[in-house]
Amino acid sequence: MSGVTKTTCPYCGVGCGVIAAVDDEGKISVAGDPDHPANYGRLCSKGSALAETLDMDGRALYPQVHGERAGWDEALHLVAANFQRTISEHGPDAVAFYVSGQMLTEDYYVANKLMKGFIGSANIDTNSRLCMASSVAGHRRAFGADTVPACYEDLELADLVVLVGSNMAWCHPVLYQRLAAAKAARPSMKVVVIDPRKTATSDIADLHLTVAADGDIALFNGLLTYLSETGAVDENYVSRHTSGFPEALMAASQTSMPDLSEATGVSGMLIRQFYRLFGQTEKVVTCYSQGVNQSAVGTDKVNAIVNCHLVTGRIGRPGMGPLSLTGQPNAMGGREVGGLANMLAAHMAIENPIHRDRVQRFWSSPTIADRPGLKAVDMFEAVADGRIKAIWIMSTNPVVSMPEADAVKAALKACPFVVVSDIQQDTDTARLAHVLLPATGWGEKSGTVTNSERRISRQRPFLSEPGEARADWWQMAEVAKRMGFGPAFDYGAPGEIFAEHAALSAFENEGERDFDIGAHAAISHSAYDDLHPFQWPSRGDGSTLARFFGDGGFFTADRRARFVPVATPALEKTDGRFPFTLNTGRIRDHWHTMTRTGKSARLSAHIAEPFCEIHPADAANVSIGDADLVHVEGENGRSIIVRALLTERQMRGSVFVPMHWTGEMAPSARVDTLVPSRVDPVSGQPALKMARVSVARQEAQAHGFLVTAKRPLDLPFAYWAIARTEGGYRLEFAGDPPADGWEDWLRRSLQLDERQDFSGYLDRQAGDHRLLAFDGEHLLAALFVAPEPVSVSRQWAVEQLKERHLDSRTRSMLIAGRPAAGRPDKGAIVCSCFSVGINEISAAAHRGCRSVEAVGLVLNAGTNCGSCRPEIRRILDATQTLAAE
Repeated sequence: MSGVTKTTCPYCGVGCGVIAAVDDEGKISVAGDPDHPANYGRLCSKGSALAETLDMDGRALYPQVHGERAGWDEALHLVAANFQRTISEHGPDAVAFYVSGQMLTEDYYVANKLMKGFIGSANIDTNSRLCMASSVAGHRRAFGADTVPACYEDLELADLVVLVGSNMAWCHPVLYQRLAAAKAARPSMKVVVIDPRKTATSDIADLHLTVAADGDIALFNGLLTYLSETGAVDENYVSRHTSGFPEALMAASQTSMPDLSEATGVSGMLIRQFYRLFGQTEKVVTCYSQGVNQSAVGTDKVNAIVNCHLVTGRIGRPGMGPLSLTGQPNAMGGREVGGLANMLAAHMAIENPIHRDRVQRFWSSPTIADRPGLKAVDMFEAVADGRIKAIWIMSTNPVVSMPEADAVKAALKACPFVVVSDIQQDTDTARLAHVLLPATGWGEKSGTVTNSERRISRQRPFLSEPGEARADWWQMAEVAKRMGFGPAFDYGAPGEIFAEHAALSAFENEGERDFDIGAHAAISHSAYDDLHPFQWPSRGDGSTLARFFGDGGFFTADRRARFVPVATPALEKTDGRFPFTLNTGRIRDHWHTMTRTGKSARLSAHIAEPFCEIHPADAANVSIGDADLVHVEGENGRSIIVRALLTERQMRGSVFVPMHWTGEMAPSARVDTLVPSRVDPVSGQPALKMARVSVARQEAQAHGFLVTAKRPLDLPFAYWAIARTEGGYRLEFAGDPPADGWEDWLRRSLQLDERQDFSGYLDRQAGDHRLLAFDGEHLLAALFVAPEPVSVSRQWAVEQLKERHLDSRTRSMLIAGRPAAGRPDKGAIVCSCFSVGINEISAAAHRGCRSVEAVGLVLNAGTNCGSCRPEIRRILDATQTLAAE
């Protein structure tokens, strides 16, 4: 294919429009779509690097049965036969689907229809359970439906934006840039960040509250009480459109200011400052994300926030309302089709017999699930104890992302029948599949996604399906046909599925349901291909809504919102054996388990290995220094090894470890192995940010850094982390030296022969060992080993894979691990979009650049996605501080 295609980014829930161009030679480039209302041309570092993630390395390109290549007919027949036999022998609840917010809505719809309407079980859940389930539950309790009332424009119209448990600058960067631009244009706008960590998002905060883990409920309960006591209640809105306020206020009023300060970890002065801002500002938007949702009291947190908007009537009007920031590109679309185990399609309720009857009649299905299925954590526990005997996992990697990840791995190993549909064949989960089905990926898929503001956009293909890869919806429809359900799954294209989905949303919907896209129920193939981004509802009568609930109209039986009484949870006692609270989450340039972003050398350049962020005082107490290895152990006896990152941005008593690294990239760093299966009792969402751990220095005889043109095959070390780089790989490792010595290990691991030119340096007294391997003038490998973390200019060393090394002078620099004086060394990468390093930014500061904008003019850093701007500002501040001393 060649030409230009408008599509949608496959990463977070912002839902940015992307323009993909393929030239006549097949070269792909991407740019932001200036016409898309989510991003208006902006892209983050991940979106900007999408073209770098489309290679075929590691792709699943044909079906496999028990690790052997098979034809589609054989594989699909085996899947259908095993599911049928399991259902016949053990009932429909003995099978399950575990799907993903990475799937398109059309894929999600077919999966939900097959499981709930034809197999007859609700055992279909999604990795969105780990992401947004508490938002769903909170919305349903308060509004009667999973309705997001606000939209992105409200961020720009608000006078106060409150960000709770959201590192927007790294996790939703384009929204952050929209907010930062609005604040720059209107400096009177205030931003409050509520987060245990001082993240990059705090860069634009007027007020940062370092709230203790799960202290959010106390904070917002206190706010509800303050609003009542200071006359900020919108009596008209509360009396006309809500119920339950007295009960909610009574539950919230149980906390005094001293108790509130203790429960939140925030001083009374800062709490009062926040309350005054909120109370005195009419246009308030409260954005919240995983810091709220990923908690054992996540649903209560959502309702504590919503209560404060309901009591002031600040909802559904321009610049006002709660706004849940969705984690995945189509978590919202999955919610629309009933992708969660406790929902039906089109926002109907599985517990409602009228809704069940309606969906069954629409589908003409032989049955309908009549009770909620197993949510994600319970689902894998059922796999472990044998209740579920066949499971189909699609577009997700639960062996890395689920809590108690090692238990999930063991459960899948013991499961009689595991099917995995994925684009990569060697993920931690795909390795456990009895049947591996090759799926299409971004650029090959066709369908729709829904973003955080209820905006539906098209993902369009601009690449051919590689090998024998096929769309997820096609795979499921073919299995359904082989199970005897053919007529109901006789789809020829995704547009037909979308039209059915739209028709169901309008079926017998007289305005009692929020989700309605009936305007598209008769959409043609050409209209589907040309579909422009639109917000729902988009009803058949032509009516639309940008915002919900400004004039009431909730989706409860009496059309009133429900105030939910939320009790402030008791403070958890610190366990002396496990004194730290473990917070897990994302970093700026990687996504989920790096199936896609791990392919981009540029995205790995900023942070190339897993780390444990810890306050310097806490580190000193346990004898951990910066860049030491850290042994992190959970209450379940599992442990990981990661690199120490000492920073005062981290709250005392807490540590942060990112969740991206897998067995393929850093096997000692699968952080969710430490997280217990503790869930919110309402939503079933795991508390991925609240594990209790201990930390200690990890000793190792040798620490090494390797730059190599080939991926090493043999890595017998307690700790290692590998990342792509231009021309090869970079590897950090630590552990015992190989028994046969470093040179023999390097030859064996990289499969080098005697023709390769080796040179080296050894300081036996210092234990410093350096080895170089060349093929003519080209560097094959540079190995640096020492008893402590190796002092090497890493980015410079990595770049040497692309250089020619003709003489001893250039090779001696490699031995030294840094360029000679006066030679360029950009240092650690700060700006991924333009590969600008810390040394270049510092040099610009010394030359007179005093602002982020000035650095951007000189180096381009910070001028694309802007996610690095907070880090650039910190470098400038540090440089100026040193100059003043």
